[in-house]
Amino acid sequence: VHLVESGGGLVQSGGSLRLSCVASGFRFSRYSMSWYRQAPGKEREQVATIFVDGGNRNYADSVKGRFTISRDNAKNTVFLQMNSLKPEDTAVYFCNTVRSTYSWGQGTQVIVSS
Repeated sequence: VHLVESGGGLVQSGGSLRLSCVASGFRFSRYSMSWYRQAPGKEREQVATIFVDGGNRNYADSVKGRFTISRDNAKNTVFLQMNSLKPEDTAVYFCNTVRSTYSWGQGTQVIVSS
């Protein structure tokens, strides 16, 4: 199983980024998928989840209204569109199943400057 995240970078407060995660080695379309993040000195937190059908999504209160999760089952890819970014969004972002079934990938670093 491989989970490969990309799309992070340095952005100013108020800016946007779109993260991608390509999954391989398991039946992607059968799993609800989540984005997680881990800020320095903090535990990893789940920020967005998209269910198998793609129609139902959940968000942490801290990102609700600013982040949008989506998926492309044909490409085994899950996306996270992040708008109105804040310095507190600075973290390494990871994807995994909703129950974090598989080993974590390298993640992608997001840094939001004030």
